[in-house]
Amino acid sequence: MSMRLIALLSGGIDSPVAAYVMAKRGAEVILLHMDNRPFSSDMGVKKAGMLAEALRKATGQEMPLYLAPHGENQAINQQKCQSAYQCVLCKRLMQMTAQEMATKVGAVGIVMGDSLGQVASQTLNNIRAEQHGLKIPVLRPLIGLDKLEIERLGMSIGTYEISIMSDGGKDCSAVPVRVITNASVPDILAEEAKVDLASMAKRSAERAMRA
Repeated sequence: MSMRLIALLSGGIDSPVAAYVMAKRGAEVILLHMDNRPFSSDMGVKKAGMLAEALRKATGQEMPLYLAPHGENQAINQQKCQSAYQCVLCKRLMQMTAQEMATKVGAVGIVMGDSLGQVASQTLNNIRAEQHGLKIPVLRPLIGLDKLEIERLGMSIGTYEISIMSDGGKDCSAVPVRVITNASVPDILAEEAKVDLASMAKRSAERAMRA
């Protein structure tokens, strides 16, 4: 029996490789790109489309791609929450949106490209805080791989060259100067109380469009 999964797809190196790994394990994968404009450039959305195409070629799957608005939610968090928590709240919101989307499309889990400790936001404490309270599992098939292993996989499936294309010098401009690396669940819930992440995620999922 095929399992259907929602894979969060950024324009980076890791997430397309994670989607590929789960597809090769027999999962039916649906791609979800969180459209981060105006905090990122149009190139982010364009790259997501190109990565989706490369993944279809590599896996032979249909892999539909959905785009969900994320920028306005980032703006709300930026205004109302402590800046150090911006990235953790961003990833939490992505997972909550993916969970809402999963309900819409009949998916039973979320796929992410996290590799433990590779960047400041991917510490075990942060991962735990980000997924607190989710009702479906979050699969991280690359969690124990290092950057070189992930890059090699990306090269072999044709996604790496797309992932390293320049975004016109505009990575996410919502990233704060200091990023919390040891977020606890109570800390996250305290920040979350200042906004309504559940409603924000629901709204993003409702407005997600098939690319």
